[in-house]
Amino acid sequence: MTEPLLIDRTDAVVTLTLNRPESMNSLDVALKEALRDTIAALATDQSCRAVVLTGAGRAFCVGQDLREHAATLANGDSDPLGTVARHYNPIAAGLADLPKPVVAAVRGMAAGAGASLAFLSDFRIGGPRTSFLMAFANVGLAADTGASWSLPRLVGQAKATELLMLAEPVRADEAQRLGLLTRLVEDDELVLPTAQELASRLAAGPTVTYGAIKRQLAIGAAGTLAEALAGEARAQAVCGVTADHRNATTAFVNKEKPVYEGR
Repeated sequence: MTEPLLIDRTDAVVTLTLNRPESMNSLDVALKEALRDTIAALATDQSCRAVVLTGAGRAFCVGQDLREHAATLANGDSDPLGTVARHYNPIAAGLADLPKPVVAAVRGMAAGAGASLAFLSDFRIGGPRTSFLMAFANVGLAADTGASWSLPRLVGQAKATELLMLAEPVRADEAQRLGLLTRLVEDDELVLPTAQELASRLAAGPTVTYGAIKRQLAIGAAGTLAEALAGEARAQAVCGVTADHRNATTAFVNKEKPVYEGR
């Protein structure tokens, strides 16, 4: 039986491939559980210093497997959207809190929860066929998988409202203009290698610092100046005792290129 989530390790980069190409990588229970549990494990995996998230075949991910969900509705489940608490919320929190960089290689369509996964990544690489669709309202649902948090931070409140309520596709050029894509490459076949190249660059950097930056940005976006300053103090206290900080400072003084160890 083919695994729903493929895990590839190349040096310090872990590539996670959503592997249901026959359904455009729609998220069924098996894939959601694999993604949830793998992200949780990577959070404490010292051998992993950067993550690439991608999809097999012609799409990144079109969100919830609606065939599976229709069966749940037909069965009269008393909590048909229980998957949000069981699966989507832990996945979203795990991606957002992952103390290492995440790069999404978005080939083709990213819709619904699939788009939400891309928006929670730190960087998003796309190609000519990349498009995003906040499809929730089209099936009578509100947003999930962190979209109500991530999307306004990327495009602003007014545009987020438009994208969620009108549920119209955003093509590659517009996605880059809005900030939904970090980088747009000229060929879809370049999306994954470009994402992996960026992840390799990040994995060779001060990854403890990157994790601290992610945490302080989350604090700064949601809190007061006083909370942001306190968060910065905590982050600098953590970074200040790392080998990377000491070695990089010495290298700078000696006009040498620093080598980061991620500790």
